[in-house]
Amino acid sequence: MPVPDPRGDTGRWANASARLRTAGQPEQPPRRRKRNWFYRCCRCCSGQADDADWGPAPGEVPGARRTAPVIREGMLVVSGIDMLGSRSSTNRHAHHTDEYEYDNLIVRRGQPFDIRLQFQQDYDPEEHRVCLEFLIGPSPQTSKGTHVLIPLGTRLSDKSWGAELVDWEKNTMLLRVTSSPTAVIGKYKFSVKTRSKAGEYQAPFDPRYETYVIFNPWCSEDPVYMPQTGTLDEYVLNEVGRIYYGTESQIGERTWNYGQFDKGVLDACLYMLDRRGMPHTSRGDPIMVSRVVSAMVNSLDDNGVLVGNWTGDYSRGTNPSAWVGSRDILLQYHQTGYPVMYGQCWVFAGVVTTVLRCLGIATRTVTNYNSAHDTDVSLTMDIYFDENMKPLENLNADSVWNFHVWNDCWMTRPDLPSGFDGWQVVDATPQESSSGIFCCGPCSVEAIKNGLVYMKYDASFCFAEVNSDKVYWQRQSDGSFKIVYVEEKAIGHLISTKAVGSHKREDVTSLYKHPEGSEEERKAVETAAKHGTKAHIYKNKDWREDISLSVDAQDAYTGQDITLRVHLKNKSNMPREVSLNLFVAVMYYTGVTSSPFKKEQRQVQIPANGTQTVPMLITYAEYKPHLVDQGAMKLSISGKVTETGQVLAKEHTFRLRTPDLTLTLLGPAIVGQETQVQIVFKNPLPVMLTSVIFHMEGSGLSTPNTMTVGDIGPHQTVKMRQTFTPLRPGRRQLVASMDSPQLSQVHGVLTMDVAPGPARGPGGSPAPNRASPVLSRDSPGRQPTNRGSPANTRASPARGSPARQPDPRGSPNARGSPNAHGSPNARGSPVVGRRDRTGRPV
Repeated sequence: MPVPDPRGDTGRWANASARLRTAGQPEQPPRRRKRNWFYRCCRCCSGQADDADWGPAPGEVPGARRTAPVIREGMLVVSGIDMLGSRSSTNRHAHHTDEYEYDNLIVRRGQPFDIRLQFQQDYDPEEHRVCLEFLIGPSPQTSKGTHVLIPLGTRLSDKSWGAELVDWEKNTMLLRVTSSPTAVIGKYKFSVKTRSKAGEYQAPFDPRYETYVIFNPWCSEDPVYMPQTGTLDEYVLNEVGRIYYGTESQIGERTWNYGQFDKGVLDACLYMLDRRGMPHTSRGDPIMVSRVVSAMVNSLDDNGVLVGNWTGDYSRGTNPSAWVGSRDILLQYHQTGYPVMYGQCWVFAGVVTTVLRCLGIATRTVTNYNSAHDTDVSLTMDIYFDENMKPLENLNADSVWNFHVWNDCWMTRPDLPSGFDGWQVVDATPQESSSGIFCCGPCSVEAIKNGLVYMKYDASFCFAEVNSDKVYWQRQSDGSFKIVYVEEKAIGHLISTKAVGSHKREDVTSLYKHPEGSEEERKAVETAAKHGTKAHIYKNKDWREDISLSVDAQDAYTGQDITLRVHLKNKSNMPREVSLNLFVAVMYYTGVTSSPFKKEQRQVQIPANGTQTVPMLITYAEYKPHLVDQGAMKLSISGKVTETGQVLAKEHTFRLRTPDLTLTLLGPAIVGQETQVQIVFKNPLPVMLTSVIFHMEGSGLSTPNTMTVGDIGPHQTVKMRQTFTPLRPGRRQLVASMDSPQLSQVHGVLTMDVAPGPARGPGGSPAPNRASPVLSRDSPGRQPTNRGSPANTRASPARGSPARQPDPRGSPNARGSPNAHGSPNARGSPVVGRRDRTGRPV
C-alpha cells in the first residue's frame, strides 16, 4: 500500500481549519451591507462599520486595482502617502529594524507604527471616512488574515489590527497603526480607501508603500516573545557570531557573518517560503515557519538553498569550509533559483540562524561534540565487532560525529503540554527524514532533557544525538551478537554556543541533559530507550570492569607528526595482562572512516592498582596520502584482559590544527569610502597549495565574494591587499577564509569601527570595488613569483579536485542532489554524498 504524501495532510498547516456542513446544504454567500453613505445616524457612528463593509464588491479581485482610479468631484482623494519607513525614521528605530538595508517600511507585528496621509482637500471627520488596506499572498481573503481592512478608529481586540487618528491639520493626518501579534509575516501591499458623499475613492497599490511585517520577540502577545529582553541584542540583532567545530579535546571556532540585515537577504528568506509553497495563512505560526526553513535550507525534496556534500570533491562548487557567511549563499539562491553547492552542518546551521533572525525569531547556533547519528531508531549507538574484536564496518551504520551543528530558536509550544516552551531544536542538515521530508524540529529542549521522545517534532532523533549510550556488540561463535560493553558517557559533550555579549564559548549542556551519571540522567536514558527498537539492552548488565582506558593526543598542526598515548588503569589488587589492538584511520567529521592506514598490536602488563601508558607515533608521511576534510582521524582500540576476559573498547577522535589568516586594516573605515585590508597567510605544508581561493564577507561592508590567488609554494608566505567599502557605521567584522584542495579550514577575522560618511541620496550606493588585490609572496629559498595573480570575481570558480579522492562513504544519509526542477543534476552534476538507509554508499 503506497504511503500517502504527508504534504497533503489537512492538519499539516496551523491556522487552517475545516468547516462541517450538513450534507446537501449549499454554501451561503457572505452577506453584504448595502453601501449607502447616509446609513449613519449620527457622528458617533462615524468609522464604526465592520471590515466587511469595506470589502471588495462581488467579482472584484482584491489587489487588482487600476493605476488611475476614478475620481469624481467631492471625493476625498489621497494625494500623498508617507510610510515613514526610512532607516532613520522613528518607526524603524522603535521596531529594531533600522539596520535592514531597505527603504521600505519594516515593522514587527503587535507593535504600533505611524504613517502620514495627505489629501487633495481638507479632512472633515463629519463627512469623511478612511480605511487602510493591507494585502499579502496571491489570493488575499479577510477570513484568512491575508486581506486586512482597518477602518480608522476601529480595533476589535488587542490581537487584531487597528488604526487611530493621532493628529490632523487641514488635509494632512497622522495615523497610528497596530498590527495583530499573530499576523501573517511577509511583504504586504498597502492602499487607502476613502468615502464621502461623492463616493468611494481607492488609491492604487504602489510598490513604494509595500510593508514588511515580521515576528516580534519584544511583544508579549507574540508566540516568539522572549522575556529576557537583554539577550535579544544577541539572538536577533547580532549580525556576526561564532561557530564551534573540531573535537571535544580540540575545540576550534570560526567567525560567521550572518548578515541578516544586508540588502536582499529579507527577500531571499521570504522567497524560501514561497519556493516551498507554504500557505500564507500559516506564515504567522513560528512552529510551521521554522519547520519549513529547516526543510528549505537543504536541497533535498524541494530544491532548497544548499546541496550537502561530504565526499571531499567540491570541484563543481565551493568547499563548505570556505564559506564565511550566509549572505552570498542566500543571495545566489534567490537570484538563480538553483541550489548552491556545497554545504555541511555548520553552513546549514549558519544559514538557518540568518533566516530566522531576519524573520524576527530569536535563534542561536549550537555545536554538540560526540554527536550521535542514530539510523535505526534504537536510541543507542551500536558498534559491532567480530570474534577477534575487529570492527565490522558493514554493520556499523550508526555513527558518532566529532561535532554536529544545529540551531536553537525560541517560541511557545501551544501544540504540546505545558512546560515545553522556550528553546526548540531546529536542524537543517539532511540526515534522516521527518514525515517523509528532510527536516528536523522544532523539538523542545526540555523534552530532550527528560527523554520524552514521543513529543513532536523528531524528539527521538534529537535525544539520541545528545544522550544515547554507546553499545559494543561482539559476534559469537554461533553468529549471534552479545553486548560486551556499554559506554554511558560517550555521547553529547560540551554542547556549545556563543555567549551573550561576548566572543566566549557558553556551555549549554545542562539545558539538554541532566548531569552525566545522575539518577535523573539515567532515568531519561531508560525512558527514551523504552520507545526505541532495543529497549531490552538495560535488563542484563553482566560485564565486569576492573581495567579502564583513556586516550590523549598531542596538539599538532597539519604537516607535523602526531603523538598519541593510551592510558590503562588497573583497579584490582592483582596484576593484569592486556592484549591491545590499535587501528588508526582518517575520518570525516561525520564519523565515517576509511580503512585503517596504521595497525599495531601490543601486550601490556599492568601492576596491581597501577597504570601503564602505551605511546603511538603517527608521522606526516603516514597520514598525508589519506588526509580528508577537517584533518580528523580516529584511533579505535579493542582488547581483552587475559585473567578476567574483560573486553576493552574505545574510540578516540583527534584532529590536526590549521593556521589562521592575519587581517590588518590599512586605513580609516568610513561609510561610502574605499579602504584596504591586508591578508597574510603562510603555507604550513612542505607541498605546494594549488588553486588557492580567498573568500571575504562582512555585514555592512561591500566586499568581493572570492579572490583567486593561484598556487602557493611550500612554507611560502603570501601578503595580499584587498579594497572594500563600508556601507553602514558602527562596529563591523570582516571575515575571510582560504581554501585549496590540499588545505582548508583556514580563517581569519578583522573587527573595525566604521565612522559615518557623507549622506547619500536616495538609492545611492558606494562605488564598486575597482582595484585588484595587490599580492606579494615570500618563500624560503626562492624569489617571489607572480604566478597565479589574483583577480576579483563574482562567481564561485570551478576548481580542480584533489589528486586522490577520499572514500565515498564520507557522506551521512543525504540522499543526493536536487532533482531536475532547476537543479544542478539537470545540468549534469553528479549526485553527491548518497547513501542508503544502512549508511552504505549507493
